[in-house]
Amino acid sequence: MYTVRKDGLFESGKALVIGLFHENKRQQPVYQELNERLNHALDVYIQNGDVSNDYKHISKVYTLNLVPVERIYVVGLGKKKELTTNKLKNAFGALAKRVKQDGVEELRFALSSFTTNDLTDSLVTEALAEAVQMAPYEFEHYKTMNERPSTRLLQVELVSVEDEQRLLQAAKKGEALGHGVNTARHLVQLPGNLLTATDMAAFARSLAEEHGFEIEVLEKEDMQQLGMGALLAVNQGSTEPPKMIVLRYQGKEVWQNAIGLVGKGITFDTGGYSIKTKEGIVGMKGDMGGAAAVLGAMDTIGRLRPKQNVVAVIPSTDNMISGGAMKPDDVITSLSGKTIEVLNTDAEGRLALADGITYAKHHKAEKVIDVATLTGGVIVALGDGTTGAMTNNASLYGEIETASKVTDEPIWQLPYNKQYRDKVRSSELADLNNSPGRKAHAIMAGAFLAEFAEQTPWVHLDIAGTAQSDTATDLGPKGPTGVMSRTLATYILGQ
Repeated sequence: MYTVRKDGLFESGKALVIGLFHENKRQQPVYQELNERLNHALDVYIQNGDVSNDYKHISKVYTLNLVPVERIYVVGLGKKKELTTNKLKNAFGALAKRVKQDGVEELRFALSSFTTNDLTDSLVTEALAEAVQMAPYEFEHYKTMNERPSTRLLQVELVSVEDEQRLLQAAKKGEALGHGVNTARHLVQLPGNLLTATDMAAFARSLAEEHGFEIEVLEKEDMQQLGMGALLAVNQGSTEPPKMIVLRYQGKEVWQNAIGLVGKGITFDTGGYSIKTKEGIVGMKGDMGGAAAVLGAMDTIGRLRPKQNVVAVIPSTDNMISGGAMKPDDVITSLSGKTIEVLNTDAEGRLALADGITYAKHHKAEKVIDVATLTGGVIVALGDGTTGAMTNNASLYGEIETASKVTDEPIWQLPYNKQYRDKVRSSELADLNNSPGRKAHAIMAGAFLAEFAEQTPWVHLDIAGTAQSDTATDLGPKGPTGVMSRTLATYILGQ
């Protein structure tokens, strides 16, 4: 999709893209040369308001055969000193949506017109490739009425004097990060009847085949033999068999210092006997957003092949109601051997994750990051723009937080101390209870999971608020966001 050329910016082509800062246009060589070739028409367009250098404003100009290129897109970049990588991604996202709307399939970019002291041609290319993957993404649907087929960008030419291989590697990285997000979005959008735990396992197998991962899928009988009583309890009310899905990527010669990524894979959550309201139950097909983020990250990892060992663990089932379903007051035994009093069957995700975290440690994960659409409490606390986080290790948390800033997926650390540990250990019948009450609800869920991480460095990411967007953004449509896929992958790539 991406090619690099060192000259020929104004040669024959469908569309040329240039960036335009607020700074003096005479100091922007690409603008100056293009303006002269168009008999200073760009200056007139700016004076008349037809072209703007305001941040994220996309202007389209037809060349009237004054240059061989048919049309020019001018991307407003605002003040040069204020342009960051993430702001540039959003601007490129707005451009990608516009050219999709216009039906354009080929673009040529004047990379030097987007650079700053901090943004090299390579960084611009990576941001472009990531945005071009994410922004125009469309969800698959099941409508039978004919619709106008949508176009997609097929060819991108990068005009730059930088090293070709460096630019192509940057494009590959950006594409891989964006592709991982779209993988996660796709999975979250699938309805529960078309994405069961069995289907999730099949998807994981397809990733394993594509990228050469080792894969292990535990069946119900395997779980019974191993004693995965927490995941099995969640599955008790279902006619669909559970799956414990494990993907292993070995980037080092020896399997050591592995990082465990654990994703909640509840394919539909009724709440069980602690049943959800008729409004609250709609959308619960997305309760596997954590699993989707992990699989999206693994997709990116498989494309970029970092020198790191990674084990992805996804405990998957739906949470249904039947005569055999788990009930409030039940006591179950987890894979770790710890017993759990079930006070709330709608707090099922933490039960599944408990066995998932323990199993990641069985695969010698020396650090564990779990991701889950876990609590409504985190939405009350942080809304839909920030992911809630907890940790038992400040150093690991700092690394995850740094990755989240790179990807512009904000996280906020919630407290974790003896007060909260005591709450989840307050059962009179078992080692732990799964739901001490409404107070500090999001923290209670994380504190419960910490009991299974134990001394292993661990970070918990609650994406209940951020896994879905009520509105379209510059980098994607309304709906599933694929959040944390890029953060997890970026963290792994940095190790």
